[in-house]
Amino acid sequence: MKKIFSYPKSLKNVPTHYCPGCGHGIAHRLVAEIVDELGIREKVIAVAPVGCAVVAYDYWDFDCCEAAHGRAAAVATGIKRARPGNIVFTYQGDGDLAAIGTNETIHAANRGENISIVFINNAVYGMTGGQLAPTTLLGQKTATTPEGRKAGSEGFPLKISEMLARLPAVKYIERVSLHSPQEVIKAKKAIKQAFLNQVNNLGFSLVEVLSACPTYWDMPAKNALDWIRDVMSKEFPLGRIK
Repeated sequence: MKKIFSYPKSLKNVPTHYCPGCGHGIAHRLVAEIVDELGIREKVIAVAPVGCAVVAYDYWDFDCCEAAHGRAAAVATGIKRARPGNIVFTYQGDGDLAAIGTNETIHAANRGENISIVFINNAVYGMTGGQLAPTTLLGQKTATTPEGRKAGSEGFPLKISEMLARLPAVKYIERVSLHSPQEVIKAKKAIKQAFLNQVNNLGFSLVEVLSACPTYWDMPAKNALDWIRDVMSKEFPLGRIK
């Protein structure tokens, strides 16, 4: 019988530390599958900064390096310019990319750096205690907004993908989700496209991935997936933006 499903070579077979229902494990596997399918395992370099994404290198079996909080796009730029033959990507959460790292993200995109970014948006600071993130929805309760986010005091959710799509040097922006098997398949296609754009020297690509954080959303995993579908994706519409 032909084998049609197997463990990715680029994914280490180790126990996960992520909370039950977290989307990071799914995203890790998608990246590993794509690296294997494109045959770039010996060429790829991942950059993981601070946040829940910081230990991605514990799971991926290819070259990874760590960046200071928010500086992944800057580190990736340096690696790519020094080693243009490598495929360089960052794996960042919303607290990292859209808060302390906003500057690096915007300027790397504005320069059209030939890198790929996988942007995990779970609308909360997951590693440090569930505080308000730039992408936290209006009315969403967090450790620092116990009565819910208010536009008058905390501002509106920051739509990074729409912001970056307006920059002329940006090649590709898409927002996907992990709330159902069908959406996971779409997410894989989008991330693969971001990698292919770099392989073909087309420039800056970013894929935003809506991902569940049941622990700090304070809901069961199934409810968290439904919340992405019914609430979060209304604020952050899915699909290709550029």
